[in-house]
Amino acid sequence: MKLFSQIARIIVGVIFTFSGFVKVVDPVGTGIKLEEYFEVFAQDLPSLQGLFMFFAHNSLLLSLIFCALEVILGLATLLSYRMKITSWLLLIIIVFFTFLTFYSAYFNKVTDCGCFGDFLKLKPWTSFNKDIFLIVFILIIFTFKNKYANSNHNILMFVVTTISFGIGIYAIRYLPPIDFLPYAIGKSIPEQMKPTGIKPMMEFTFLNKKTNEDIIVKEFLLDTLTYKYVSMVTLNEDKLKPKITDYSISDQKGNDYTDSTFAGNKLLVIFKDVKNTDIEQVKKLKSLIKTAEAKGISPMILTSVIQADYQKFSEVNGITTPYFSADATVLKTMARTNPCLILLKNGVVKGKWGNHSIPKIESLAENLK
Repeated sequence: MKLFSQIARIIVGVIFTFSGFVKVVDPVGTGIKLEEYFEVFAQDLPSLQGLFMFFAHNSLLLSLIFCALEVILGLATLLSYRMKITSWLLLIIIVFFTFLTFYSAYFNKVTDCGCFGDFLKLKPWTSFNKDIFLIVFILIIFTFKNKYANSNHNILMFVVTTISFGIGIYAIRYLPPIDFLPYAIGKSIPEQMKPTGIKPMMEFTFLNKKTNEDIIVKEFLLDTLTYKYVSMVTLNEDKLKPKITDYSISDQKGNDYTDSTFAGNKLLVIFKDVKNTDIEQVKKLKSLIKTAEAKGISPMILTSVIQADYQKFSEVNGITTPYFSADATVLKTMARTNPCLILLKNGVVKGKWGNHSIPKIESLAENLK
């Protein structure tokens, strides 16, 4: 049993470390998921609406804490560091996440839990089963918490904690240091909007009229005298979909400009919100846009803000660059900061910059080479 407890410790440690790392490089994405959960809870439990909306408004901070804590607990488990308190924290966190994944699966709410961030998408029931799997091993760790030989890695754990929170804060302030999203540097947006070309894998259910039993086969049976068609399931449905399905750009009259963003060199300036935009950042953007136009780079402002609010914002700040509308969810995926810059060359992402790292024109020209 001692060997089994050590195996459980290693498995949980590896999964928590990996899961935490792929999320802490992009805590904004996890924060969006947490906000969705809390908003759903606020609707489903109106008596606690105030509490859940408070959590929703602070989802980014909670995301940073949860993501960093996963990495810290994962490595603490691998190092057998202070296993009494580590096992308690593991149990509390996995119970919390199991509740979230069960709620998603059973009530069909927030259908992507974000357990592994944008690195790996899991279906709700798959996520729940994964958490049940972890609960079993964490209960083993909890049972044997007093039997582990606790290591003395105070300095190492301090470094791990500092690095974990440091990565998360950097990603929030700038952009994810590792980008798993379809709008990452080097990826082609129009190519990812095309069908994948993967052949559908079908599974057919037929009723055998002679035996009155259902059979499941990979090919459609043409023998209608023996078999009666019942149903069909596409086994690889998720893999058939293009990676990008909702990218759409239009002007204020509803005219489609999606393809225009893929023609030549484009500098997309994304404003997800205009209420809390830093004036100094806006000044830098205006200067960059003016210089970019002179260098043959066409700027396009993308926003999900309602037209009247954006027009007022542009008039106050003297922004004359044409602006276009995009879905708010799409812009949250494209841009983790507000504002955010994306440089395209024939639809391929050549550069991305957050609001605290607005580049100079030399950087744009260098990225286009």
